[in-house]
Amino acid sequence: MAGEDIIMMNQKELKKLSVIHKVIDKELTQIGASGMLNLCDRQIRRIVNRIAQEGDKGIIHKSRGRPSNRKIPSKTKDKILNLCKTRYKDFNPTFASEKLIEIDELIVNPETLRLWFIERGITYNKRKGKTHRSWRERKHHPGEMIQMDGSHHDWFESRGPKCVLMGYIDDATNTTFARFYEYEGTFPAMDSFKCYIKKYGIPISVYLDKHSTYKSTTHHKSIEEELNNVESLSHFEKSLKDLGVDVIHANSPQAKGRIERLFQTFQDRLIKEMRLRSIKTIKEANGFLAHYLPVFNRRFAISPIETTDFHRNLPERIDLDRIFSIKTPRALRNDFTIAYNNKLYQVLDTINTEKVTVEERIDGRLFISHKDKNLNYKEIIQKPVKKSSEKIYTFKPKTIWRPPMDHPYKRPLYKSTHLNAINYKQKQ
Repeated sequence: MAGEDIIMMNQKELKKLSVIHKVIDKELTQIGASGMLNLCDRQIRRIVNRIAQEGDKGIIHKSRGRPSNRKIPSKTKDKILNLCKTRYKDFNPTFASEKLIEIDELIVNPETLRLWFIERGITYNKRKGKTHRSWRERKHHPGEMIQMDGSHHDWFESRGPKCVLMGYIDDATNTTFARFYEYEGTFPAMDSFKCYIKKYGIPISVYLDKHSTYKSTTHHKSIEEELNNVESLSHFEKSLKDLGVDVIHANSPQAKGRIERLFQTFQDRLIKEMRLRSIKTIKEANGFLAHYLPVFNRRFAISPIETTDFHRNLPERIDLDRIFSIKTPRALRNDFTIAYNNKLYQVLDTINTEKVTVEERIDGRLFISHKDKNLNYKEIIQKPVKKSSEKIYTFKPKTIWRPPMDHPYKRPLYKSTHLNAINYKQKQ
């Protein structure tokens, strides 16, 4: 009707108003109303008096429609949103909120920032729904199993060369380790694992995919492998075997979901952290990781089910350089030379063997060994060239072949000559 105010109430307020009206109409005591509304009887008296003075709108809280005392000022809001459009472009609300607090000292709740993004139409990457997979329980102990893989990505966002992040994550604690390399191959895998065990110790097992670096793709077994009836191993697998680390190969990327999700997080957070610092080289990125990963682990690592650490300490006299090397057997010739990578090497030590091992180290150094003992050698720069004797060409006169008289081509002539000879004899 004209002249009447429309009061908007929610269900909770309507329930409260109904109970208070019963108190006013003497149908319910104040003690009974306090029990129904979970309020003290003193608060019930206040509400009754307010409704008596203001009418039904007195049930509504006085702060409704008023700006909050904790409301962020408009200037601060505009400043935050401008930063999110420029410096923190494509950051999600949670990560943007963290960086605003850490770098700009601007405190804003991630949920508030999300609502502001919706209000201003600011877009950001959102996680997509994933196919349901069967659940595998975490390992109970740190070092019981680590997941390992390499991630190919434009980590420097065209500021520098494309590279690969070799990542490690403990299955029990989510403790993370990572390093950047130019490519994903045998030496990067060896070097990153070497750095990992120097920091944390030797794990019990490693869970990785079937990349040719981690699993041999050759179909030709060596004589020793044939005799022992064992599978061919990649150079990286051989190094882990020497350390006593079990290798478990995953049949799908989803099977090693922790390392895949870690890369997804790094491709969001780590890229933006390096963008803020204008990092554009692998050396700078690895230097930054040394400071970033401890902070990352403090936030995202979890407590294991069992606290006993299964990482093994490195033996005192272990030669990691020899373990993490590409070992190739080579036949030792009678003149104590071997061929490797199209080069010729002279072994200077006298040994009684038919085969030696060529060890190519991570840093590029080359060693020749026999039974884990290094041998002295030198490279033969100029290969001996066999003199070729000058060929003496002798020319023989070409003989002309003449067909006999009874040859098919000469038969007519043969017949006439033969008949003439017979006639001549008869005349005589």
